[in-house]
Amino acid sequence: MKPEVKSPKPAEFARHVPKHPIRIVTAAALFDGHDASINIMRRILQDFGAEVIHLGHNRSVADVVRTALQEGAQGICVSSYQGGHMEYFKYLKDLCDEMGAGYMKIFGGGGGVIVFEEKKELEAYGIAQIFHPEDGRKLGLEGMINMIIEQCDFDVLEAAKKFTAQKPKDGREAFDNRNPIPSQKIGVFLTDVEDQALLGKATEDFVKAEVAKRFPEFQRQGQAPTVLGITGTGGAGKSSLIDELVQRYLNLFPSKKIAILCVDPSKRKTGGSLLGDRIRMNSLSRPGVYMRSVASRGSGREISSALGQLIQATKALDFDFIIAETSGIGQGNLAITEISDLSLYVMTSDFGAQSQLEKIDMIDFASMIAVNKADRRGALDAVRDVARQFRRSRKIFDHSTPVPVFLTQASQFNDGGVNQLFFHLADELDKREPEQGWKLSEETKSRILSAEEKPVIPAERQNYLAEIVSTNKRYRERTEGLAKKVSVWGQLENLASATPPVASSMTPASTAHLVKDGNLTVTTANALRDVAEKALGEMRKSLAQELTQDEIESIRNFDQLKSRYDQKDLVFHVRDKEIRQSLTRTSLSGTIIKRVVVPPKTDWGDRFRYLKLENVPGEFPFTGGVFPLKRPDEDPKRMFAGEGTPERTNKRFHYLCKGEKAHRLSTAFDSVTLYGQDPNPRPDIFGKVGESGVSICTLNDMKKLYGGFDLCAPSTSVSMTINGPAPMILAFYFNTAIDQQVEKREKELGRKLSSAELDETRDFTLQQVRGTVQADILKEDQGQNTCIFSINFALKLMGDIQEYFTRKKVRNFYSVSISGYHIAEAGANPISQLAFTLSNGFTFVEYYLSRGLSIDEFAPNLSFFFSNGLDPEYSVLGRVARRIWAVAMRDLYKANDRSQKLKYHIQTSGRSLHAQEIDFNDIRTTLQALIALYDNCNSLHTNAYDEAITTPTEESVRRAMAIQLIINREFGMTMNENPMQGSFFMDELTDLVEEAVLTEFMRINERGGVLGAMETQYQRSKIQEESLYYETLKHSGELPIIGVNTFIDPKTMAADYIPPKIELARASYEEKNQQLTNVRGYQQAHLSDSDQALKDLKETAVSGGNLFEALMKAARVCSLAQMTQAFFEVGGEYRRNI
Repeated sequence: MKPEVKSPKPAEFARHVPKHPIRIVTAAALFDGHDASINIMRRILQDFGAEVIHLGHNRSVADVVRTALQEGAQGICVSSYQGGHMEYFKYLKDLCDEMGAGYMKIFGGGGGVIVFEEKKELEAYGIAQIFHPEDGRKLGLEGMINMIIEQCDFDVLEAAKKFTAQKPKDGREAFDNRNPIPSQKIGVFLTDVEDQALLGKATEDFVKAEVAKRFPEFQRQGQAPTVLGITGTGGAGKSSLIDELVQRYLNLFPSKKIAILCVDPSKRKTGGSLLGDRIRMNSLSRPGVYMRSVASRGSGREISSALGQLIQATKALDFDFIIAETSGIGQGNLAITEISDLSLYVMTSDFGAQSQLEKIDMIDFASMIAVNKADRRGALDAVRDVARQFRRSRKIFDHSTPVPVFLTQASQFNDGGVNQLFFHLADELDKREPEQGWKLSEETKSRILSAEEKPVIPAERQNYLAEIVSTNKRYRERTEGLAKKVSVWGQLENLASATPPVASSMTPASTAHLVKDGNLTVTTANALRDVAEKALGEMRKSLAQELTQDEIESIRNFDQLKSRYDQKDLVFHVRDKEIRQSLTRTSLSGTIIKRVVVPPKTDWGDRFRYLKLENVPGEFPFTGGVFPLKRPDEDPKRMFAGEGTPERTNKRFHYLCKGEKAHRLSTAFDSVTLYGQDPNPRPDIFGKVGESGVSICTLNDMKKLYGGFDLCAPSTSVSMTINGPAPMILAFYFNTAIDQQVEKREKELGRKLSSAELDETRDFTLQQVRGTVQADILKEDQGQNTCIFSINFALKLMGDIQEYFTRKKVRNFYSVSISGYHIAEAGANPISQLAFTLSNGFTFVEYYLSRGLSIDEFAPNLSFFFSNGLDPEYSVLGRVARRIWAVAMRDLYKANDRSQKLKYHIQTSGRSLHAQEIDFNDIRTTLQALIALYDNCNSLHTNAYDEAITTPTEESVRRAMAIQLIINREFGMTMNENPMQGSFFMDELTDLVEEAVLTEFMRINERGGVLGAMETQYQRSKIQEESLYYETLKHSGELPIIGVNTFIDPKTMAADYIPPKIELARASYEEKNQQLTNVRGYQQAHLSDSDQALKDLKETAVSGGNLFEALMKAARVCSLAQMTQAFFEVGGEYRRNI
């Protein structure tokens, strides 16, 4: 046997000490939510002393380049895991060259998605480095970061002199030619000003001279613009509030130009800084706005030592309004007032006692105050107290005098409080600069509608997670306490039923061994029997008060339960339909294998504990499964596909379904679709069309996708993995199914259907279709990152879908798949995945209840989706989820039997698919699938081994399907359907994981529930920490991963090793162009109808009507991007988090 080959330690390196301040822009590529790796990279970059401008996920090339230019950066780091990387990185390089920034160092990575040949091609094109998994193994995380720091350590001012702007390639329109602000020139200029300021040389004369020399056509003429200084406590929402104000300025004053300067602190230990304000500002992609992030660089204050000079520089340029924001401050800080004309203090209601307000200097000096996060408890009292202190500090004794203190909710689209703050600011600007056109008429103000915001979770239900924890713990404590009593009861019952009677059996021979000193008599024995019977009577009376009648009967009938499963067949009912199944299987050796084994427990207390904590599959609390037996004619496998055009994916579906009775279609969409957009010729969009999923942007596309499948057949089920634009995609699907049935009926009747027949067919179709749409927007914010609308608006869409389902009696389709899979893929461990997912599920329950729906109207439309890895906790993930859910639904929410059943889909871990030794991936996937099937998951998708590199090929998909088939058809253990029950280890692990989940519930509850925790980014931060922990252990080798950091093929460690080529499944340029042509043709054909449908859609949103009902109509004539844009205008865009 060959010795095990371990991964060599990464090459040692001398840590580079920068000579210049290094600024690097980090982001995940357009339509890419995989930000786990780039978050790890940006953290280590900060530790190495870099000032990191982090943009987060889903960033276009234009966003990245504009940021790099405005920020005076030396480098750009982008992760790309969703395909289209060749077009993206080349376009990124092209735009840098077009803007005269050929000096910009570009770094990229995408795990195994970017194959070795593509890496070399991109580096030859001018990309500084594309990091491949082999680079990570050889260099280590810190080695890669050191390389970036070393290559970015140069003087931007000198480098900029050596490069001139290049002409756009391929006849493209010049980048930013519609933006009046010269971003690259200003970026370099402000770098110069900042450097000179820190040296004490940025005098007013220097600034004026440099502006005159560098910007002859972009100088300020006349009165200097007003500077608004914004400061406040950390986490008060300053960046979000700035973004909301800037959006309003750009909407109402489109010709004005705004400059924003935002200060963030530098770390004293490393000198690095996280410049994270940009990530929150959606307005920065619009023309007419410029932003510069400023690191404090050891100033020891909330502002940089250079901020004053940077403000002077921007005032000398042709900007109309300047906003300067400080980092978070304490009670005694007011530096912003020294360098601004107007000041805004942003705070929240979390200031403690009212007396604390007297200690806050900014209340005395601020021009205006915003009490942000109006949805927090005590916000109304807070704004009253702050207004009172504002008056007191200014000697205003008339309490009826209005003061500029506003209650705002910057996270709410078109918030009324933010509108009032904006109106006040416009009035102040008009007073200061009456000639500049800042005045807003009363008519204009009245046109700006303010949304009436209702809390997602009512105030009285804020502690729902604590109630769920209490309910589950009470259930467990009651079970354990009663089990002891029931055990004694059982012993007494056995004693009382003993035959023959004690008295008649007391012969001298039988009592001789009990006689001591000849004192025991038959009379004494009868007396003892009487005592036992009396004790039994008291025990029965006591337990009758503590146990329910059902519990008493289940204890007494345990032997009948056991004998029921010893029969040949089991008869049970599902939705009033009788089902009969055999209870045994026969092995090749002739052994009779029971499908469900009931434990041979004799102690009544043990029986009680089993019935309360385990029970047979299909019985409360459903620990062993929600159905009594699996369906013999249908494996839980899903036919997963999604690539290129709808026609190509349809062909793959038919290939997968060949010879199968049940068609369980699971659909992956390309990233363009996942973000609610249409194909577009712009390179960073075009490259992603049809990659890693199918391109769907119209109703016609959806019809092609599922052509040849009867969508109303009981054997057909369709799952759609999509979230942000899920309502639009679902409307496409339902219309597809409806049109299919209409066509079928018209063909049968030989005529067009009447209006009444059409309505009847629509209702019939909606009540028949089976499947799932993912649509879980909470986990998107926490981990997956395909949110596209503001959270509250997205939740309203979800609620409208469920309301529509309830009204139309849609019983066979899940309105949401509450997903932990993507939380796990983002880096969460199994306990966090389960806790976050279940807490999200209960949040949807509370939200739907607050909308007036009853629990049993919507709970059956909820499903779950988990990942299965190889950690021990995954073995009991389903058991724990089912038990917690069932107990809470029955005992807290008073739900019926069907609503108590948690049904879930499992997908094997994508994160455990490695680009190195990809053949080993099938081994991991097999083990993960086995765990899922042992735990009675309701459906299962096994990943293809090559998904670490490419969209699965036919060969790899066939192997993935074979994994399930071999386990289900060949592996003898799966003849039994409750193999996990009765294992001491599994029992203990189940209890440990359940306790850990309930503990996590309490942590979330302490932060205001799921939505409150999301506001402070609790879930996201925890996921990132766990991801970093995993990556650290993987790179150090402490966590062994076969073929990656141990048991490595020695030839792969050779310096000249080139990974073997692998078949890549990529969308062709012809397919991309086909989709582009199709969507343009569709839009043109429905031009007039789509305009009216979009108008109706927006009016429904403004009036508070059911948006999904309006979508069902709009989806017939509008493309995906058209509907997305309409919702942006009335519901707001998603705001990213770090």
